[in-house]
Amino acid sequence: MQNLLKILLRYSNFLVFIALEVAAFLLIVFNNAYPRSSVLSTANDFVAWQNTLVSEVSGYLSLRSENEALAAENADLRNQISSISSEQTGEDIHFMPAKVVQMTTDELHNYLTINRGSNDGIRVGQGVRNAEGAVGIVRTVGRNYSVVLPLINTHTNLSCRFTKNDYIGTLQWDGKDSRFALLADVATHMVVNTGDTIVTSGLSPVFPEGIPVGIVENSILNEGDSYYTIRVRLNTNFKRLKYVEVVQNAAQDELEELENGMD
Repeated sequence: MQNLLKILLRYSNFLVFIALEVAAFLLIVFNNAYPRSSVLSTANDFVAWQNTLVSEVSGYLSLRSENEALAAENADLRNQISSISSEQTGEDIHFMPAKVVQMTTDELHNYLTINRGSNDGIRVGQGVRNAEGAVGIVRTVGRNYSVVLPLINTHTNLSCRFTKNDYIGTLQWDGKDSRFALLADVATHMVVNTGDTIVTSGLSPVFPEGIPVGIVENSILNEGDSYYTIRVRLNTNFKRLKYVEVVQNAAQDELEELENGMD
């Protein structure tokens, strides 16, 4: 207590000065219209900024919730269409909505992680798509998360076909640009045009037939070559990928078991 009194006595002049300054400020503000309005205006500006910030954060959270709901609704709609289609094709295909929680796009061996795992029925080898088209193939599965190899991974191969004549080719990524991939194994006797539509072939249980993949950007045929070099602009924008659907084909296990039995 004695030490406190000594400190107060030592700085008493300074403390009195501060008290007088505060008192003078309050007298000016509350007895003069302009300073008072200026202070209140500043306070109002701060409150307005705070309210705007809260509103923007709330709007962002609301938009994210709406996007998740829309993704689930899209998957549900696709499942209804698939159910109707299965009556004609006999294929039992279900689409499980998922969210991308981690992803790379600038490496040779890109990957993405989704918030679905074995607890949701996800298994290795299932295809992954989004509203725009094909995305990739499930590589590893945990209980609640799975890692997917996207089309923009040099280890990913996808069987595709031209919608105009059903000609088959293999989509591969050259590791250069996440917007494009190369379509291989297309022989020179076929006419390839810019703008040709490429979709999944349906020749494996990973993807059903007809899921959009991309369009032909350009094709090169060098003298003496037996196959085209075809550059495809991918439908999926991997730089903005947030929501996907896992393709769950009820016949996948049986088909893969039969194919493995041929080895």
